[in-house]
Amino acid sequence: MPLLQPAGRPGIARRLASMCYESLLVLALLAVLFLLPHIILGAFARRPASPALMWAHCFLVLLIYFVWFWLHGGQTLAMKTWRIRLVGVDGMPIRPAQALLRYLLCWPGILLILLGVGILWAVLDRDGQFLHDRLSGTRLILA
Repeated sequence: MPLLQPAGRPGIARRLASMCYESLLVLALLAVLFLLPHIILGAFARRPASPALMWAHCFLVLLIYFVWFWLHGGQTLAMKTWRIRLVGVDGMPIRPAQALLRYLLCWPGILLILLGVGILWAVLDRDGQFLHDRLSGTRLILA
């Protein structure tokens, strides 16, 4: 399977490799910015944080990570490594509303990726886009 598709679009294999690498980076980020504060606060409070607070904290940490990188150059650390850039459908840098919408729409796609729905959409889409890119008006290009 070629990693390069027509018109400078990254192939599905490159995007999946980038997602795997991104998961390693995100796990390290969460270990520092998520687990450490909860362990320290739990030691002082002598009880763990509520599950709702932990999910909200995780959601917020990841939101800041992804939206900041997408708005400042269109690439997360993994996307830089795999030479993938996020742009609007017009090829211009994305707007803050697009970045936020893409992040919010990524969650169902990521959760459904276990069932293969997220990948299946990209395979069947005429432009090879993930559903969250199609709906947020963004696309991935080769950097």
